[in-house]
Amino acid sequence: MISTLRNLSMALPFPNPTNNTMDSINGTQRLKNLAQQLRLYKPPSSEFDNEEEQERAENVISQVGLPESKAPIPPSKFRPKRAAVLICLFEGDAGDLRVILTKRSSNLSTHSGEVSLPGGKAEEGDADDFDTATREAKEEIGLDPSLVTGGTVLETFLSKHLLRVIPVIGILSDKQAFKPAANASEVEAIFDAPLEMFLKDENRKCQEREWMGTKYLIHFFDFEADSKKYVIWGLTAGILIRAASVVYQRPPSFEELKPNFKICGAVKEGDSMT
Repeated sequence: MISTLRNLSMALPFPNPTNNTMDSINGTQRLKNLAQQLRLYKPPSSEFDNEEEQERAENVISQVGLPESKAPIPPSKFRPKRAAVLICLFEGDAGDLRVILTKRSSNLSTHSGEVSLPGGKAEEGDADDFDTATREAKEEIGLDPSLVTGGTVLETFLSKHLLRVIPVIGILSDKQAFKPAANASEVEAIFDAPLEMFLKDENRKCQEREWMGTKYLIHFFDFEADSKKYVIWGLTAGILIRAASVVYQRPPSFEELKPNFKICGAVKEGDSMT
């Protein structure tokens, strides 16, 4: 395993992948091929056939880290807030694809001390989910967006606090140019892990949960970097399982037990998945 990214600085708006060309990737041919592959990826489309129906229902992928079926929720009942996270991939010294992760500060009011992807809630000035993800990455880990090329966005996830989370995949072609700088008020540590581990059953545990009569699994991955132990679980694990499935174009070697929530009208603001 390569050494953990260290010496944790900040980032600018993320280029929309539709505006990028293959020449904008300065990495290896493998990264160029991956960028091309990701640009062809289309997340599952809405099951609503017209704009009026789309406006009447929030097409949400429910979970606690588990992508699943579309769950129409009337906006009159509940319109979840929107957030985006950055799945920043780079090529490790051993030739493997790796993803940048953080351990959240223990002083934060929510998800304190947990492993997460850089990201956060959308703000009014954000042009799109790429802007949101990279603005937050700048604030949290000092990632200069000019180093990152857009790949694609994945289907939406719903956090346990019912926040809509949009995963954004980006490619870091020159990892040496990234000089990590942790925002101490938000981030305790910055490290990287092999993306493919989220398709393997090694170092994985799971817990069965139930919400609104539907059973699902929460996945936990044990990982060690620079003699520090981390547990990657819940929403972050679920997003990375999906990202790895898309990148490597194969399903995980374990059962995901993805729920099929049809919760039209049943969710209200303030609800939480436990």
